[in-house]
Amino acid sequence: MSVQGEQAPKAPRDVDLTKPSSARIYDWYLGGTNNYAVDRHFGKQADEQFPLIKTLAMSNRQWLGRVVRAALAAGITQFLDLGSGVPTVGNVHEIVAEHAPEDSDPRVVYVDYEHVAVAHSEVILQDESEWAGAVRADLRDPEAVFNDATVQRLVDLSKPVCVLLVSVLNFVGGGDDVPGVLNRYRQRMAPGSWLAISHITTDDAPEDGAAQISALAESYRKTQNPAWLRPRAEFASWFDGMDLVEPGIVHLTDWRPDEVEAVFPDLEKEEVRPFYWSAVGQVR
Repeated sequence: MSVQGEQAPKAPRDVDLTKPSSARIYDWYLGGTNNYAVDRHFGKQADEQFPLIKTLAMSNRQWLGRVVRAALAAGITQFLDLGSGVPTVGNVHEIVAEHAPEDSDPRVVYVDYEHVAVAHSEVILQDESEWAGAVRADLRDPEAVFNDATVQRLVDLSKPVCVLLVSVLNFVGGGDDVPGVLNRYRQRMAPGSWLAISHITTDDAPEDGAAQISALAESYRKTQNPAWLRPRAEFASWFDGMDLVEPGIVHLTDWRPDEVEAVFPDLEKEEVRPFYWSAVGQVR
């Protein structure tokens, strides 16, 4: 497929442009420009297959903002965004810059293994390099993440950190031992740290919507990032041994909703409510 007329950065040599990338597709869902023809082609097909997909992505971005602001209000000023994707509207560092207390020392690190996502992150963080950075690493390898020089420079693991896994474990298969990976992160997180996760589901979805999103998940099997849907029971098990931050395990739109959202303020969210679980666990 042609990549003529791209607005995204020139692709590095080892980027496979024959298959769409979930990070760049998600950027397209949110109205970003850091994607290629192959990603837009898939995104348009996905939009036809499941017409709520863009609204779902935008609602997920709103949830991210609410979690970051809640963490700041709880005194947590360090953020590790795993599988961060392409930085689009409502980035973690933007929220932190706006809402962190003046006398705090905020830190943000984006982690992704997608070349374009990391390259663009590095560009937009040039002026914030003293307190924010981007790392190219696979979230399934916590040791590699924690051993990265940028993470070690910016994140003090003796203090609470908010680890974000926003709509990314949908792309981590059962064979990757999600509970084991999460436990390896928790073991390095100081007491009081937060683990925030959102994940696609069909548990409470209407029959037609469940069928649509299940078919879309099958379509993702043809991309660089196959997708999985998971039920509430499996999602809940990921927080075993942690204290759930109020309101606990709820649908995305029910987690501390704002009367007026900071991003995508006119979004109609009721239809997408059943398609995501979300929760924040606190390390004891």
